[in-house]
Amino acid sequence: MERIQSLVKKYYNQILSLKNVVGVGCGYKEVDNTETDDEALVVLVEEKLDKDELESHELVPEQIENTDTDVVEVGELELLASRMERLRPAQPGVSIGHYRVSAGTFGAVVKDRQTKEPLILSNNHVLANLSTGHDDRAKKGDPILQPGQHDKGERDRDVIGHLERFSPLHRKTEPASSAVIQGVENLLNGVGDVVKFPYLIKFIRKNKTSNLVDCAVAKPVSEDVISDKILEIGKVEGIKQPKVGMGVVKSGRTSGRTESKIKAVHATVEVSITGNEKGVFNDQIITKPFSKPGDSGSLILDHDRSAVGLLFAGSEKSTVCNRISNVLDELKVEFI
Repeated sequence: MERIQSLVKKYYNQILSLKNVVGVGCGYKEVDNTETDDEALVVLVEEKLDKDELESHELVPEQIENTDTDVVEVGELELLASRMERLRPAQPGVSIGHYRVSAGTFGAVVKDRQTKEPLILSNNHVLANLSTGHDDRAKKGDPILQPGQHDKGERDRDVIGHLERFSPLHRKTEPASSAVIQGVENLLNGVGDVVKFPYLIKFIRKNKTSNLVDCAVAKPVSEDVISDKILEIGKVEGIKQPKVGMGVVKSGRTSGRTESKIKAVHATVEVSITGNEKGVFNDQIITKPFSKPGDSGSLILDHDRSAVGLLFAGSEKSTVCNRISNVLDELKVEFI
């Protein structure tokens, strides 16, 4: 490699001046994605472009001093911020959460379909504290912290936005709320007090309503506190419908940038919402495992950076995501 290293020192200024080039180094030539034993001058580019997209003087030469070059795509190189610290502007992929929630992931920047204002996308259970929409767990205007509370986010200094709207999370069962049922409960509990019955009687009814999504958006305190570039991935380039076998990638607060493949689509799954409450979710995407607790809210993309889903649940054996088209329709938002 000494000869290659000398070429790097001799030509790095000229090579770095080429369009799209961000670096140069020593390596081995790859042919059809397979590494060979042939030494090469490796030219690092943000993005591989077709020859017809470049002028002749912008092309990386195939050889320099009879030494092969090899062009390798590395993306835009930047300093990597800690995902669990305060970051301004904050990028999707970092810690965020409702002020009463531990922490989840800032999924993406979207915009309201009517006002076109930018909004922060994540899960209900990250930004709206598992709210059903008719409880006291969350309400519009609640503070959203970046980083989340678990990562030492504080209300007096780390508010990045306020809860704007969310899709309610329906449980399989819920407390019966009619006046008649409450009257019967009071009567039975009154009798229980007289006979020293040591339990409180509460009627629970089955809920026939299932879920399609676990999602919410928050309005940032100002546009300059957020960036639409997903950490270690980049900007969203569009939307695609999920397909079995599709390769996907995400950027999450806990496990960072990880990749997987879709195992199933149009799935109906039962998910634990709290320790003793479960919910049913329809039209879900199931992937091979590539997430950990705290990654909830991560945007799922294909390798062309098209959005596919929104991560919200998982286990050591699989990850579960909402279909992104359902998320956008439910929240009435679109990508920037």
